[in-house]
Parts: sequence; structure tokens; C-alpha cells
Amino acid sequence: MATLTVLGTAGPASASTGSDTVGGAKVVCTSDRPGLADALSRDIAGALHGRGGTSALALYDRPSGTDCEFQAGTHFDSASVIKITILGALLRQATEAHRALTPHEVELTTAMITKSDNASTNALWHQIGRAGVQHFLDLAGMRHTVPGAGGAWGLTQITANDQLALMRLLSTENAVLGPASRDYALDLMHKVAPDQRWGVPAGAPTSTTTHLKNGWLPRPQDGWRVHSVGSFNGNGSDYAMAVLSSGNDTMRDGVATVEAAAKVIHRDLAGGGRQPGHGTTPPSVNQRLTGA
Repeated sequence: MATLTVLGTAGPASASTGSDTVGGAKVVCTSDRPGLADALSRDIAGALHGRGGTSALALYDRPSGTDCEFQAGTHFDSASVIKITILGALLRQATEAHRALTPHEVELTTAMITKSDNASTNALWHQIGRAGVQHFLDLAGMRHTVPGAGGAWGLTQITANDQLALMRLLSTENAVLGPASRDYALDLMHKVAPDQRWGVPAGAPTSTTTHLKNGWLPRPQDGWRVHSVGSFNGNGSDYAMAVLSSGNDTMRDGVATVEAAAKVIHRDLAGGGRQPGHGTTPPSVNQRLTGA
């Protein structure tokens, strides 16, 4: 049975609370919008009910003051979602050095985010260094993320709540990443290759702009890790979610788990009146996926 993690910042004391169970554990949501906490907790639990493996999900929605929480400290191998953190660490290093990214760094970061290119990621991981990545994590408040040893960036240990903290950082004025850095990162995440635009965009209103990064990684001992992290804005929308999963029998099982949760979240946040959602196209399971 899948377990689920949903996290956001705590709402005001007047916020309503809803809870439901999946896999014997509670999904708890709070919201300033009447009825939304109940709907989200019930529908997220329903979407994850009966699915294999272990899942985690973190969510916030600013306009409605909505947050949900469940086992947000569960660790997962990062696969390629760590590439957003690597980009953030590089941008922070450049800021501290009072310089712009070099043309070569622009080339590497573009390939790393839009195409999920592993060779570019390897080059940036070694350039920044584990200490540089940790420095960014400390500044970003991502206290439960543990960089992978040596060159194993895809085995960095991440949590859903830390991934959501990163989404907040990219969409809010802060002292860690300035406006130009945030805009650069979000622009790359908006330009992810079409065959990788699956996961959390499933069911998103067509009126929203999506910023996305996915990760997928097979591990012989316990199946597939399939993750999707994204933020959504435009037309009054301002929300983000991170859905992580492991122990999937196949990649498609993991994609299905992620998208089942995403669809009900988009629907409930839109009040059931959303436009037709974005389509999704999972990449071929036959392509090279190590560290993807």
C-alpha cells in the first residue's frame, strides 16, 4: 500500500482542517477556503489508495492559504530532481562571486534542466563541489537533504518538504536567490522537453504556466524511483507540489501514482471548474535512465 506525504506551511488559526487515511496513515490538510481541506485530504487519499510502493507529496497554494502534511521527512533517492538544487547552488555561487553565468555554464544548465542531460549535470556537480551544494542547502533551509557521495548526485537523499521549500524559494522574494536567478531557473523549468512534461502537470488548467523537473531511476533491489516537482502560476494561480515515489514495479506505475495525485489536486484547487488539462507523455522505459 502506498504511503503519502503532503506538506506546506502552517495556516492561520482560523483555517479549517481536513484529514483522511491512506495506507493506514493520515493525510492532513488546512485551508482558508471552506471545504477545500476536506476535499483535498479525501481526494489525495483516494488517488493513492491501493497503489504499490511508497509515495510522498508536498503541497502549498498561496491564494487559498492551503497546505497539506503527512510524513514529510521520508527520504528518497533524488534521481534527476536534484538538478534544480544543483542549478540553485551554481546561481548562488555566481551571486556570491558577483558575476554572471559564463556562456559554458549557460549551455550546461540549459541541457541539465530542459533535457535532463546527465553529462552536463556531472560537469556542474564536480565544478560546484559537495561543499558548494551543502552551502546552498543550508541557506535554503533544506536541512534534510543529504548530497550524494562522490559523483553520485542521483543518490542524494531528498524529502518532499525540502523540495517544496525549494519551490517556494524560486517563487518568492528572498535573500538566497535574487530576481534574475529565480527567473532564470523558472524559465528553464518552463522549457523542459515535451517528452518529459509528464507528472505533476497532469490535469493542470491550461491557463497556468508550468515550471517542472522530473526524475526517474531504476534500482535493482527495490524498483523504480519516479519523482515530479513543479510550480504553477498565472490567471490568479500560485501553487506548487512535489510528488516522490519509490518501490514501483515499473516506471509507468510510478508515473501513474504521481499523476493520480496531481490530477485531484489541480481539480480541487480550481474548484472543479478547470479547463482541460495538459497532456502527458512518459519517456520510453527503454531509454538510458541511470541517474535521470
